[in-house]
Amino acid sequence: MSYNWKDGNDVELLINGEEFFPSVFASMRAAKHEVLLETFIIYEDKVGKELKEVLVEVASRGVKVEVMVDGYGTADLTSTFIAELTNAGVNIHAFDPRPKLMGMRTNLFRRLHRKIVVVDGEEAFIGGINFCADHLADFGPMAKQDYAVKVRGPVVTDIHQASLRLLAYNRNATHSTAEPHAFNAAVNRFAGKARMLLAIRDNEDHPNDIEEHYLRAVRSASFRLLLANAYFFPGYRLLRELRNAARRGVHVTLILQGQPDMPLVRMCSRLLYSYLIRDGVQIHEYCERPLHGKVALVDHEWATVGSSNLDPLSLSLNLEANLIIRDATFNHQLYEHLQSLAQRTCKQISLQRAKRGYWWRMPLIFVSFHFLRHFPAIAGWFPAHSPKLKPLLPVTDVSPVQDEQDVHFEQEKSL
Repeated sequence: MSYNWKDGNDVELLINGEEFFPSVFASMRAAKHEVLLETFIIYEDKVGKELKEVLVEVASRGVKVEVMVDGYGTADLTSTFIAELTNAGVNIHAFDPRPKLMGMRTNLFRRLHRKIVVVDGEEAFIGGINFCADHLADFGPMAKQDYAVKVRGPVVTDIHQASLRLLAYNRNATHSTAEPHAFNAAVNRFAGKARMLLAIRDNEDHPNDIEEHYLRAVRSASFRLLLANAYFFPGYRLLRELRNAARRGVHVTLILQGQPDMPLVRMCSRLLYSYLIRDGVQIHEYCERPLHGKVALVDHEWATVGSSNLDPLSLSLNLEANLIIRDATFNHQLYEHLQSLAQRTCKQISLQRAKRGYWWRMPLIFVSFHFLRHFPAIAGWFPAHSPKLKPLLPVTDVSPVQDEQDVHFEQEKSL
């Protein structure tokens, strides 16, 4: 299914867990019919426990609650945690869960990386924030900088349907007997002035949609382009278009990780710096804490917020979801925020610094460029399966000590 632009939406920018968690939990608590939740990670920390309390409360009064988590990202929930949810009537589904091998996770590629919440088919949240405490400032120096949006209006119908389509891959699960609440799209009448489009990436009908929207936006830029992305190692086409935009006079600014949660990612990104900077692209490394955001804006109107990084995993393998937003007010708000980050908490990378050690990095740079040019074909080497959701159920025949330390997935075999 292709998604079309929808007019008449309201959008609210949510920065970090301090704004996201209170808003999404309040929306869930007000649910009357249904809560759909997709996320890469739920940790059993203070945020995960509050999420559990909210979902138990909501499900206990008869609201249909469907939770979809990634089998790799959310692999460490205890059986007790899962049981509290399922006993209250929450249906939990794991995307592509696989057993560990010698204690190591084996399902590395093609993850459910979307972060979506839809409440009663009328209000939705999309972004890059997982349900874990490292999205809060009091987590410490490694707290993540990240973004989401809360939306109302006609676009929510598309977001709702996208989640239902993913959920349909587990409609035969025996413990999930009731169908999700049926909603009439008419409930999502005009709520604001923003024009929006849902862009997803999957391994079937939409393998390149998010990247194509980025490419179109960069090509259309006339005077400014500002991009903040956690894991920056994009395809060759996008690299070339960023450089070409700077060459034709567009003010192109990238905000990338300066204090990474995964140092290897920054090393890969830095291999691309000189290629971009020498043609006028400005690169700022965010140094206050790890950058986990996936946002961008072009000129005065276009913006995107979502789950997709600009790296091979997000652009060619994972299930991702971004909102494309055309709204001057939202664009300005995001621009002011990102400009403040660039000026206050970032260090700009000069061409001289980017070329430091260039002689020994040159072979890596050569390999990187050719890797990026051919990665879409390389991605085809990895097994491309249809989404597989299996019910996540507690295991009851374990000791309390095991229950606190181990992962307990009971996967139904008949799918």
